[in-house]
Amino acid sequence: MAAADRTADRSALAMARMLGGMGALHFLAPKPFDAIVPRALPGSPRTWTYASGAAELAVAAAVALPRTRRAGALAAAGLFAAVFPANIKMARDWRHRPAPLKAIAYGRLPLQVPMVAWALHTARAAGRGDRS
Repeated sequence: MAAADRTADRSALAMARMLGGMGALHFLAPKPFDAIVPRALPGSPRTWTYASGAAELAVAAAVALPRTRRAGALAAAGLFAAVFPANIKMARDWRHRPAPLKAIAYGRLPLQVPMVAWALHTARAAGRGDRS
């Protein structure tokens, strides 16, 4: 395997681990996720927390497997975009918290852009037949 392929593969597996870890956290510690579910969504926040956790686990599995990596990475890009309203809610809810917490909440907002770019890069590499 070429060095570029190994790097792309490691990058995709890092994304899968991150998604898998976050997906698991939705089930292991759901309360913080419940708190950032936008109120405009129908149903209970816990339902959305579990649904988004399940989606992250499914996307993680798809990104981890070379055969499904392209579709999984495209789904990851969509998922990263879809959770943006929760990050906005968190930033809004935390605007009166101490500066370090406020910085965390506000810092999450621009991080969505490189996350989506990472997922799209992984999808493109997988589409070229690279191992990412």
